Amino acid sequence: MTGRKDLHPEEEQSLGDFLRTIRTSIPMTLREAEKASGVSNAYLSQLEQGKIVKPSPHFLHKLAAAYGVSYDSLMERAGYITKGPSPRLTGRLATFANKELTAAEERELLRFLGYIRSQKKG
Repeated sequence: MTGRKDLHPEEEQSLGDFLRTIRTSIPMTLREAEKASGVSNAYLSQLEQGKIVKPSPHFLHKLAAAYGVSYDSLMERAGYITKGPSPRLTGRLATFANKELTAAEERELLRFLGYIRSQKKG
């Protein structure tokens, strides 16, 4: 890591707890995090308190950049992607692939699908 204190066991923390741990270890106030990420401090507070458990991938991308953490790790904590071998794609998406998708291609497609679905809800 980049000089931050050990944040393990990361896997056991909720998304909100993880975001708070990262932010306070930088150290950064909610207002500073708002300036750095473009995400309102009220929304950040709700995320950290667990009132919002599945923020849009767009917000997660902003927070990953502002906090210097992996976008994938935030996507995993929010439940958009899972660790381990990715499931085989089925249905129309697999039909349109002219050859078997790589694991990286599957992850990117699933990430994009999560983003598209989040835009329809808002």
